[in-house]
Amino acid sequence: QVQLVESGGGSVQAGGSLRLSCAASGFTYRRYCMGWLRQTPGQEREKVALIDGDGNTGYVDSAKGRFTISRDSAKNILYLQMNGLKAEDTAIYYCAARSDRFCGGAFDYWGQGTQVTVSS
Repeated sequence: QVQLVESGGGSVQAGGSLRLSCAASGFTYRRYCMGWLRQTPGQEREKVALIDGDGNTGYVDSAKGRFTISRDSAKNILYLQMNGLKAEDTAIYYCAARSDRFCGGAFDYWGQGTQVTVSS
C-alpha cells in the first residue's frame, strides 16, 4: 500500500532553515504529482509547493524565493528546503501524492504530518 512518511520538522528561529523529507513507497513514485501542504489550527490546508511527473514545480506566493521542492527518484524521497523561515510559516506540514502525473485536482495519499515552529 502507499505510504508517505515525513521527517525533518522542528523548531527554528526566524530566518533559519529546515529541510523536510518524505519517504514514499507503494507506488510508481516518479510518475506521480507530489506536494507539500501545510495547515494551522482553524485553517484549511494550503498547498505550499508542488512537483508534477515531469518535474515542473509550483509554489504558493508566500513561499516563492524561499522554499524549494525537489525529488530524488532513485531513493523515492521528496524534499522541501525551507530558507528564510518566518513566524507565519509555523504549521503542520504534510506530504501528499496524487495518482496522476499532473497536479490539477485533489491528492489521494497523505503522510502523517510534521510540525514546523518558527519563533520570532
